[in-house]
Amino acid sequence: MEVFLAVMEHSTVTRAAEILRVSPGAISLQLKALGQELRTPLFVRSGKRIVPTPHAFRLADHAREVMRKMGEIHRDFADTPTADSRPFRFATGATTLIYRLGPPLRSLRRKFPHADLHVTVGATEKTVEGLMERKFDLGLISLPWAQPDLTIMPLYQEELLIIRPAQTATNDRTVATIQIRELAEAPFLLYPHGSNMRDLMERYFRELGIAPRVIMEADDTEVIKRLVEYGFGYSILPQYALGGRGHRFQKLRVPGRRLIRQQALAMPKSEYPRALTTGIAEFLKSALGEKNSDLIT
Repeated sequence: MEVFLAVMEHSTVTRAAEILRVSPGAISLQLKALGQELRTPLFVRSGKRIVPTPHAFRLADHAREVMRKMGEIHRDFADTPTADSRPFRFATGATTLIYRLGPPLRSLRRKFPHADLHVTVGATEKTVEGLMERKFDLGLISLPWAQPDLTIMPLYQEELLIIRPAQTATNDRTVATIQIRELAEAPFLLYPHGSNMRDLMERYFRELGIAPRVIMEADDTEVIKRLVEYGFGYSILPQYALGGRGHRFQKLRVPGRRLIRQQALAMPKSEYPRALTTGIAEFLKSALGEKNSDLIT
């Protein structure tokens, strides 16, 4: 179609060949093949020039529409991150969204102004499930997670701290120590069984040689914090969820036994990854990487 329209515009094979950077012979062969395929004469020779037939003018209307549509297709699949306006679906846990992703997401919207960003909040298990089903383009998850069909990009490590009720509001960032025997006797409020976070905690308790007395389960970090403040029991929560002032709980760790989780970005493996996905992943890695973490000491 491109060759045909070039000849229609310039009326000579030689000039069309110069414009398209091909040989005049190649132009002539394609025009001949096109006429044979359509079973109609498209050009007749008049001296050194070729003259379009009425059939050629009729075909030109179709050809221009085809080229216009091909241009739309190429633009739609150009895959330029800053111009990509197709829906982009990002999944993350609530705690990370609340305490870590605010400023990065504001900056991300400025860097990718045309991105149609949709954020879904859910546990690691749901995020991985959505990634595998291609419901999400990118997810922020807690490791470990063995899934060969995902591309994993480690971000930062975060300590999980033990908290217990405090009689008065505390503003102290320091972390006190607690002995294993106290943990063995304490009532606990933990994330539900089957979650990645609960599995991590169960391994920690086994390493300490204790079986925790779990009196309540909840999948909402803020709910657990409030229940601890109200005196219902102890818990273990991500350090970034424990900042701020006026909390009625004390932050603790067992001496020499830190509990660490690794946060990472995950995306479905693909031979042709979407440029916006890799662009946003690199941006978030830069914004959330280890050099930008603020670990409690």
